[in-house]
Amino acid sequence: MKPASMSWSSLGSLVATAMVVRATVREVLPPEAHGALRALLARAAAAFAQPTDTIVVYAVDANGVPNELYESAQLYLGARCLATAPALHLHKPHGAPEPVASLPADHAALDTFRGIRVEWTSHGAEAAPYGGGAYSPSPFRGGPRGGFGVGTQQRCLRLQFPRRHRDVVRGAYVAHVLAVAAALRLKMRERKLYTNNPGMYCGGGRGGVDDHQMMWSAHPFVHPSTFDTLAIDPALRDGIRDDLLRFVRRREHYARDGRSWKRGYLLHGLPGTGKTSLIAAIANLLEFDIYDLELTAVGSNSDLRRLLASTRPKSLIVVEDIDCSLGLFDRTRKSSSSPPPSKGADQFYDPTFPPHGRRETISLSGVLNFVDGLWSSCVGERLIVFTTNHVDRLDPALLRAGRMDRKIELGYCKGHALRVLASNYLGPGDDDAHEQSDDDCGRYEELMGEAQRLLEEVHMTPADVAEVFMGCEGDGAHAAMQKLVDDLNCKRLAQKCAASKEDV
Repeated sequence: MKPASMSWSSLGSLVATAMVVRATVREVLPPEAHGALRALLARAAAAFAQPTDTIVVYAVDANGVPNELYESAQLYLGARCLATAPALHLHKPHGAPEPVASLPADHAALDTFRGIRVEWTSHGAEAAPYGGGAYSPSPFRGGPRGGFGVGTQQRCLRLQFPRRHRDVVRGAYVAHVLAVAAALRLKMRERKLYTNNPGMYCGGGRGGVDDHQMMWSAHPFVHPSTFDTLAIDPALRDGIRDDLLRFVRRREHYARDGRSWKRGYLLHGLPGTGKTSLIAAIANLLEFDIYDLELTAVGSNSDLRRLLASTRPKSLIVVEDIDCSLGLFDRTRKSSSSPPPSKGADQFYDPTFPPHGRRETISLSGVLNFVDGLWSSCVGERLIVFTTNHVDRLDPALLRAGRMDRKIELGYCKGHALRVLASNYLGPGDDDAHEQSDDDCGRYEELMGEAQRLLEEVHMTPADVAEVFMGCEGDGAHAAMQKLVDDLNCKRLAQKCAASKEDV
């Protein structure tokens, strides 16, 4: 205990000496020398301190355009650095699932990147070297609010960091903030289903309306279809999913090969085989918006190019029943064997529908350029999906590799698809699977096996099977499966009768 008592006594003497020196300095030195002494001591302390650099990020630029880095930094800080902050700003953007946090004025937040400690400080009333306006912390905001003028007070963020890490912060850290904010925006946004507006292709945007708003009408996209609920062959399902995930990861690969970052899918098969459900599952997997393009409402090839150019990245451009939309039939077939024009084609070629007051049509060349011409490269990370019930009627030029990279045939319902549909529509809850006896479960599996065997002989689409299950809603899984078996037996008997009549 003696060394401890000696140290405390020494500390007391040191404090007493400091107080005496301070009092003496105040009495001896004039007031003017106090400031100089404090500056000298501050300079001496700064010589031993680590030098720092500061980056100032204003909310808008000199033209009043919102600064993407400012918005991204606020979004990044709200998601990564404000979990334990004593104060934060909350804002609920329209369409966002939850409020967005941001750093309020005159507050600071700390972050660490690659072992480097940085400090963000928000300032709400700083004179900018150019015009500015107020900031609304929303990743969906369309523009700044308020007036502009030189020296206007506006918000800004200050990023302070050790000077020796200047290159890492300016390069990798800023890029990291932008990338994280971009990913957050994708998760927070409300996905849309767009359809093209007929007769809205003349002239440019007016009254603040850009081409996208003028040419496309939007609706919220909410669809329950996922790859786990698709009633298709499991090998085909897994192959499509792997191909899609590989596509979205290969931006650098496409750039290195000199190709546009896009991919084309052709979905073909009979009605009711799940083409539309697959499209919705693709959009949900990749979190893409959908552009449902109605070709019969487009007046000319130039309008088609404008529609393509006005779409946005991370999108799925869908043309359903393309064989019914235009005269894109196989040019190599004889005219006598060509199928008659569909009702949709008759409507398109009706001369009483002139979108521009003169007769213009979309040609096969225009559609081919839409798929893989120069205009198709104007927007990246995009899927183009065509659907048809009659793939043999389409021109081979539309189907070649590079235009339709994958041709996916969706067929009749088979064993695995039946189990998926039973899980989707019947589920374990209808008969309370927890209270079923072993005999009940065994009987259900017998019915399932019999239905799977019959589906190898009888053609039935997934939509037909789903219709049977929906018609038995509330009757229980056993009753629904028995109804399906009965319907399949009836169809098999009808097929046998038809075959016997043909033999006669």
